[in-house]
Amino acid sequence: MEAVKSKGPKLGVRHLQTLLLFFDIVVAYMARLNVGVAVVAMTNAETSNPDFPEFDWDEKQISYILSSFFWGYVATQFVGGSLCKHFGTKLVMTVSTFGSGLGSALTPLCVMKGGWQAFCAIRVATGLFQGMMFPCIHQHLAKWSPPDERNRLGTLSHTGIECGTVLALGVSGIIAESSLGWPGISYVSGGLCFTWCILWWILGANNANESKFISKTERDYIESSLVRAEDFHQKKIPIPWKAIFTSKPFLALCVTRCCAVWGLSTMQHQIPSYMNGVLNMEIKSNALFSALPFLAMWILSYVYALAAEIIQHKQCISLTALRKCINTMAFWLPAIGLVGIGFLDDDQKTLAITLMTLLVGLNSGTIIGCTLNTIDLSPNHAGILMGIANTTVSFMPIITPLVVGVIVTDTHSRTQWQLVFLIAASIFFVGNVIYLIWGTAKTQPWDAQDFLATKPKSSSASNDKTNTTSLESSDHVKNS
Repeated sequence: MEAVKSKGPKLGVRHLQTLLLFFDIVVAYMARLNVGVAVVAMTNAETSNPDFPEFDWDEKQISYILSSFFWGYVATQFVGGSLCKHFGTKLVMTVSTFGSGLGSALTPLCVMKGGWQAFCAIRVATGLFQGMMFPCIHQHLAKWSPPDERNRLGTLSHTGIECGTVLALGVSGIIAESSLGWPGISYVSGGLCFTWCILWWILGANNANESKFISKTERDYIESSLVRAEDFHQKKIPIPWKAIFTSKPFLALCVTRCCAVWGLSTMQHQIPSYMNGVLNMEIKSNALFSALPFLAMWILSYVYALAAEIIQHKQCISLTALRKCINTMAFWLPAIGLVGIGFLDDDQKTLAITLMTLLVGLNSGTIIGCTLNTIDLSPNHAGILMGIANTTVSFMPIITPLVVGVIVTDTHSRTQWQLVFLIAASIFFVGNVIYLIWGTAKTQPWDAQDFLATKPKSSSASNDKTNTTSLESSDHVKNS
C-alpha cells in the first residue's frame, strides 16, 4: 500500500515527459509561425539582410503562403488520433516533428526553385505533419498524467504555444537581420525540430511501463491512479465511434472549443485592425505589441494552473466544477471586455492595449477549462477525441475573418466593429452556457466498454464467481 500512496520523486519521469511535450510545441510553433516574419524579409530586403534574394510577390500571393499551412493542418487532425492509438505516440510524434523540421529546412531551396507556389506546397506538407501533433500530445498526457496532476502537467505542456509564438515573433526577426538572412529562419527552425526528435527518441516513452528511466515507485503511482490501468496500456482497444459522436458531453465540448477559438481569433487578429482603423494606432508593425498578448497568456496560464492545483488539493469542489468555474472566467470576462473595448475613444489608446492584452491573457484559462477535458472524458481515446475536436476547431480561424470582412466594409466605422465584438461576446457567452449544462469531467462509460466486452466470457464468469470486495482490494494491492 505504501507503493500506491507514494508519488515517487517530486521531479520524475512524468515531468520529463511534460517538458518534452512543452518543447515539442515550442519548436513546432516556431516552424509554423516564423513564415510571417520570413515573408516580410523575403519581399522587402531592406528590413533584413539585403545580401539575400528578394521576391516580388503581391498581397494575394502572400495571403496564399500564409494560409497554406492550415490547408494541410486541418486534414490530418483526425488521422493523427488514429495513428497514435495504433502505433504509439512516440513514433507518430517523431514523424510529425521530423517532417515539420524537414519542411522548414527545405523551404529556402524550394522557394529558390519554384517561387511562391513551391512555398505554398512546402507549407501544406508542414501542416500535414503538424496536424498529428496535438492528438498525440493529449494521448500522451492521458498515459502519463495522474488525474490529480493533470491540470498542472497539461497546462505546463500547452504553454509551449505561447512560448513558441513569442520566440517565433522575436527570434525570427533577429535571424533575418543576421548573416544567416531569411534562409536562416528556416534552418534554425528545422535544426531545433531535429534536435527535439533525438531527445524524444532517447527519453520519451509511450507509457510508464515502457520507460527505461522511471523508478518502480513512480511507475506504480501512475499506474494505480489511472482508470482501468490494466486495460489502459493495451495497444488495440476498439474505438466506439457511435458512442463518441452521440456523446452529449463530447459534442458540448466541441461546440465550446469552437466558441473559444472564435473569440480568441477575434481578439488576436481583429482588435489590432480595430485599433488601427478607429483609434488611429500604427501598431501592426510593432513586434513588442504583437508579443504582449501571448506573454500575458503565458504568464496567466501558470496562474490558472497554480489556482487549480490549490483548489484540487484542498478538494473544495469536484473536477467538473473546477473546469466549469475556470472556463466561465476564461469566456465571460473577455466577453464583457470585448463589448467595452468597442466604446474606447482615441485618447484611450493605452487603455485599449492594456485591455486587449488582459483579455487575451484571461482567455488562457480555456486550457484547464475545456481543452484538457478530452482526457477526462476518455483517457483511452483522448487522441481520437482531440483529433475530432481540433478538426472542427481549425475551421474557426478561417471563417472568422470572412465574417468580419462581410460586416466591416469601412475599417474606420466604430459601429461595424462594435457589431463584430458583440457577435464574438455572444458566442463566448453561449459557448460557456452549453459547457455548463452538458459538460463534465467524468470518464464516460464508453471509454473502454467495447474493449471489455471483447474479453473471454469464461474469464469474466470466473471473476464474477470468485471476486468479493476483500479479494478485489487484495488484488489491487498485489497488482500495484
